[in-house]
Amino acid sequence: MSSKKRPGDGLGEGDAWLAAVATAAAKDSGAPVELLGEYLPMLAAATVSGRRPHARDLDAVGLIGRRAAEEGIPPGRVVDLYLSAAWRAWRQLPVVARSRDSEVVRGAAEAVLRVVDDAVAALVEGFQEARRQMIRREEALRQELVDDLLRGGADVAGLVERAEPFGIDLGRPHQVLIAAPASEDRTALEAAGLALERSMLDQFGDRNVLIASKEGRIVVLAPADDSGPRARSQARDVAGFVHSRLSDLRGGARWRVAAGRAYPGAYGIARSYEEARESLALSERLQSAAPIVRSRELLVYRVLARDHAAIVDLADTVLAPLRQARGGPEPLLETLEAYLAAGEVATEAARRLHLSVRAVTYRLGRIRELTGYDPAAPLDRLTLYNAVLGARLIGWPTESA
Repeated sequence: MSSKKRPGDGLGEGDAWLAAVATAAAKDSGAPVELLGEYLPMLAAATVSGRRPHARDLDAVGLIGRRAAEEGIPPGRVVDLYLSAAWRAWRQLPVVARSRDSEVVRGAAEAVLRVVDDAVAALVEGFQEARRQMIRREEALRQELVDDLLRGGADVAGLVERAEPFGIDLGRPHQVLIAAPASEDRTALEAAGLALERSMLDQFGDRNVLIASKEGRIVVLAPADDSGPRARSQARDVAGFVHSRLSDLRGGARWRVAAGRAYPGAYGIARSYEEARESLALSERLQSAAPIVRSRELLVYRVLARDHAAIVDLADTVLAPLRQARGGPEPLLETLEAYLAAGEVATEAARRLHLSVRAVTYRLGRIRELTGYDPAAPLDRLTLYNAVLGARLIGWPTESA
């Protein structure tokens, strides 16, 4: 037979009262009585020995805290169980009940308070550690799910099953948005992601929304319809909602949000993500200052970009003569781009470029002389417009080779 003793061994035959105290405390707190473990015998033993709990005893309490976290029992309820058990047990502790010596009672009180303090601290630490592990595990599972959804994994049935715990119904249409910050501060990115997640959950509820970081950007998976009472006001423009919330963050960082179109199913999510990525890249290559980029607005650019050889040929054929201009082709390209964007109004183009109208008309004249295409003629204007778009897409003239 083992000689190892547990807390409370040898306290006498009246220890049955501890079970009654435990039952009453459990009923009072609403927590399972099993979570008390050897806590009450530990209290009783402390009044006899005056010693603090052994490390192994506190480790056991920590394991109980972990168990409570894993079973989803609120920490306040478990702490209430321990405190309720302590005050209920105090007046019935043998040393307190039988002794008339105030010093003995005071010593017992100090011993009990030390046990309560150590036990509750171990309980809470165990609970928090379990919660941290559960959160890390959930974050890893969520990140893995997001990666597989964006990649378009072949195991659709598996994706549907894994998405369900996160409230994602892959039968519904979703769209993917990518938010790219102006800086590459990883800490700021994580903080922005958390703040955006709180706003998105408040807007759409705790379903059909996933937010994760990927390649230094925030990726948002959001429902594409506006069902639900809280979603109707702003869900029609999720990209605007995301950009607004990120722009309102402290620090005033600039963000660009690219939105793919909405599609149903797991493969639809991957398709929407690719559209958002391509739209973000196109906006950067086009040197666009627009804070929100929607893939449906860039369809013509995507068509042009897919035939690289034809774009290079168009840019070189139409715009190559601009290389002969003093100062190179860029000033003339910039003027032509502003003129076309201003609806072929020279005064508006001059305002945008901070030039005189005379300077703009002079440059337009040089473009006509060098290329043979007149920006004022409808057919020539269309050719020049597509050539300028192509030039921006391929980085002409520096990257056209």
